[in-house]
Amino acid sequence: MRYCVLSIGALFMLLGSCNGPEPRRPIQQKSGSFFKESIERNKKLLEDEEEKIQEIIRRDSLKHYTHGQAGSWYHYLKINDSSTYTPKTGDLVVMNYDVLTLDNDTVYSSDEIGTVSYSVDKQELFMGLRDAVKLLKEGERATFLFPSSLAYGYHGDNDRIGTNVPLKSTVTILKIEQQQENINENQNNDK
Repeated sequence: MRYCVLSIGALFMLLGSCNGPEPRRPIQQKSGSFFKESIERNKKLLEDEEEKIQEIIRRDSLKHYTHGQAGSWYHYLKINDSSTYTPKTGDLVVMNYDVLTLDNDTVYSSDEIGTVSYSVDKQELFMGLRDAVKLLKEGERATFLFPSSLAYGYHGDNDRIGTNVPLKSTVTILKIEQQQENINENQNNDK
């Protein structure tokens, strides 16, 4: 009889625990205000950086600055009027460049960086420099002003460039080696 009572009790406990797991509810509900604040902070940062870039352009009135589609500003130091070809994806570009702050403090000199062979859009460069390379023809040299969002952004470069630092860079394209598909496309466009 005693085993029967224990068996019935165990049966009731077993049947009572078959409801299934109850899902856990979050302790705190997020309102999305963090993202809204982050967006506002980034807008203000970009506005401040653009203001600083515009001030540099106003002070450097002897040079004609052009606004790039990606958001940088640049002026030519040397123009190649005899060529029309600018690098395309996959082309190999041999170049020199330096990296400075907007206050002209050298972060990385062109001597320190050295001559770089860059496969367009296939290798890592910071976003602004990737776009800058595609604006210049062989033999051209230009100085670019990049807001931090086109430079190393929030993360920096884990070495000399900190968080949200706008940069200046002078880029010289020494040689462009076109990839075969770009040569064929260029020849078809000339016809």
